[in-house]
Amino acid sequence: MEGNDEPYTMEQFINAEQEMSMLTEQSLKPYRKEYAPAMFSRMSDIAKIKAKDIVKWGRSNSLWPLQFGLACCAMELMDFGAARIDAERRGYLLFRGTPRQCDVMIVAGWVTKSVAPRVKRLYEQMSKPNYVIAYGECATSGGPWWESYNIIKGIDQVLPVDIYVAGCPPRPENLFGALMKLQERIRGNFDGYTTRGLSENLRRP
Repeated sequence: MEGNDEPYTMEQFINAEQEMSMLTEQSLKPYRKEYAPAMFSRMSDIAKIKAKDIVKWGRSNSLWPLQFGLACCAMELMDFGAARIDAERRGYLLFRGTPRQCDVMIVAGWVTKSVAPRVKRLYEQMSKPNYVIAYGECATSGGPWWESYNIIKGIDQVLPVDIYVAGCPPRPENLFGALMKLQERIRGNFDGYTTRGLSENLRRP
């Protein structure tokens, strides 16, 4: 057989072999994991892993609620800070008057359509990450006035809510339990944890 009758030249064969090797390597790349030896791990990676739990612990134990109330549930919020409940023993009573120093918003009372933009503005001015507790039936689903033209049917139509507190009026002990649940959620130990967002409220009629 003469050289001109060969189907491929040596150069074409080498190019085809290199191309097949490249395609094989690219196809295996999604299934290949690179593991760094433990003895050669960077200190920055180890510090990030350790600091993650420390940051969660710090956030969960330094909840600063915003000092404001909208309606009658604010009276129960005042009782929460009184001597009978003594919320200071758990560190929950650092109420601040400015939203820039707070990370927890307790929506206590009904929210009218005229007040909702102001509440949202306060939420946007709070330090990040920030959390929302819907305190009482009015903040959860509109309460007795859920059919009213000027009451929104739950603050979750405006803000992403982390914890719902039932009751009309809710007991101060319920807020104590809600803050404990919020601490568990910040630490990542809350059952049924999902991404926060504006969603339809299942409690709303």
